[in-house]
Amino acid sequence: MTIKPLADNVVIKATAAEETTKSGIVLTSASKEKPQIAEVVAVGPGGMVDGKEVAMTVKPGDKVIAAKYAGTDIKIDNEEYTVLHLSDILAIVE
Repeated sequence: MTIKPLADNVVIKATAAEETTKSGIVLTSASKEKPQIAEVVAVGPGGMVDGKEVAMTVKPGDKVIAAKYAGTDIKIDNEEYTVLHLSDILAIVE
């Protein structure tokens, strides 16, 4: 199944969460934070959103930093994705 976002929506897939801290402490699954770096899976066409022209500035394959609690989490074919607005993407990681 493929996901085709509409308007200024973007589908991202989170990268793996950190298993240990920088000092070497192993984290339990309950104490892990939601990762903020993700890979763009699909991008909507942009266009007119709320009366403003939106040009999509990310493309599939880009690594991005998203707002911590932004978007809607979905699960398709045992894979977890987040659908969010382009404005919830804070930066592209190069």
